[in-house]
Amino acid sequence: MEGERRMANRERLKKKKTAASGRVSTKAVARHQPSARGTAAGSWRTSRREGLSRMLTMKRQEVMNQIGASIGQSLTADQQRRLEASMDMGDQALMDVDRELGISLLEMRNRKRQLIDEALARLAEGTYGLCAECGVEISEKRLAVVPFAKLCVDCQSRQELLEKIEKEEDRD
Repeated sequence: MEGERRMANRERLKKKKTAASGRVSTKAVARHQPSARGTAAGSWRTSRREGLSRMLTMKRQEVMNQIGASIGQSLTADQQRRLEASMDMGDQALMDVDRELGISLLEMRNRKRQLIDEALARLAEGTYGLCAECGVEISEKRLAVVPFAKLCVDCQSRQELLEKIEKEEDRD
């Protein structure tokens, strides 16, 4: 259902672009018609997909290593009790803030890992690089900066604006 919607959006956008220009682009024709370069283009896409997969997998491993290091640094329950028994109230408050910060970092890293996993799934499905909202291709520049992006810049901006409005309404 979601994939069909994206394809329909892409087709609609192609028609608008074609109608606006008054001519059919050679890229659009090349995409839909087999050519002598078809096998070369297919192998390029395959190698690009493999490269993206390797890059995302490496980023995922980096995040997993960071999570593992954070967990490895935490004290055991027994060590924690002994340490807290020897502290005054100010030290305990500082320790609580530090613990909360550590938990927040773990949650943030785990969310990043989830986003990378979703990007790997989209790559396997063949929808990587397409906006999940409007179906338009996400720019190469955006994907270079945020390789697990699932929204184009316009849709991401719109979503962030809506989230900001919701937060303001919740405060009121």
